[in-house]
Amino acid sequence: MAQKVKLSTIAESLGLSTATISLALRDSPLVAVDTREKIKEQARLLGYIYNRRAASLRTSRSGIIGVVVHDIMNPFYGEILKAIESELDRSRQTFILSNHYDSVEKQRSFVETLLQLGGDGVIMSPAIGSPPEDIMLAEENGMPAILVARSMEGLDLPTYRGDDSYGISLATNHLIGLGHRTIAMIGGTDQTSTGRDRYQGYVNALRKAGIEVDPELRIPGPRTKQGGFEAAVNFLSLPQKPTAAVCWNDLVAIGLMNGISRAGLTPGRDISVTGYDDLEEASIATPSLTTVWNGQAEVGRLAARALLDKLAGSHEPDGIHLIKPEMRIRQSTGPINTKGH
Repeated sequence: MAQKVKLSTIAESLGLSTATISLALRDSPLVAVDTREKIKEQARLLGYIYNRRAASLRTSRSGIIGVVVHDIMNPFYGEILKAIESELDRSRQTFILSNHYDSVEKQRSFVETLLQLGGDGVIMSPAIGSPPEDIMLAEENGMPAILVARSMEGLDLPTYRGDDSYGISLATNHLIGLGHRTIAMIGGTDQTSTGRDRYQGYVNALRKAGIEVDPELRIPGPRTKQGGFEAAVNFLSLPQKPTAAVCWNDLVAIGLMNGISRAGLTPGRDISVTGYDDLEEASIATPSLTTVWNGQAEVGRLAARALLDKLAGSHEPDGIHLIKPEMRIRQSTGPINTKGH
């Protein structure tokens, strides 16, 4: 096997001290930028690999942050992750990503692996059914945890997410203002704080407007475009004949609109549909989707900043930090059409 390249090898080849080489490879401002680049280039030519593990033994920091979410395929999490990565990059932190797909076991295994790697901290959107002690496993072993998107009862950790109840009430009130009274709620689950809060926002808005809450108008479950598309059959066959739908997220809303269109009806004219999250796809959907901006980028940025501050010795207060959602009105909603569905 080839011998591992040492710092001293690079130092000798450039006529510099090993201390200067070490500082340059860690991007220390004590070494001039041009010299740093020359050293890095020589290190690459010689095949030197920075030993993060050895460095962590010297600094008690690995520079590794763990991030675990439900599913990166959901653009909602993609937007949060992009903001987390951008913030961590500025502090030269590396993050390791895991999808738990709501498997408590998969999530627990990731946290244990992160601890074995000497991870500095973890940002997580907890899996459905997560026991508080699984999350505290990180904290109790000196690895601070920050929660995003979902909050957990029994845990007083810094949590960053949108105000889901208020956000869905905005969408529901928008439909009520257009004259709709028979409004269905499509998607979500009571097993997550997000699902519970969004349904509560829908219920609160109806009650405040003096509209009776009909449990039959709730179609729980869907969280994807396919789920929304498949829910359209159930939605269109409801005996109450809803004229509008509040969807759990944009993916469900776009899927539902496709299903409505497939049935020969026009979303926005025959049936009004609202989404949630204001994903990039919402504005270019056909029709463009009326939705609620949920501050995903802000959630990711604030969570990463809170973790970095915590690692630096100061931190924001524990508890839930809510981002205030905003309505985005587009073409998928309109006045009630009594000639439609």
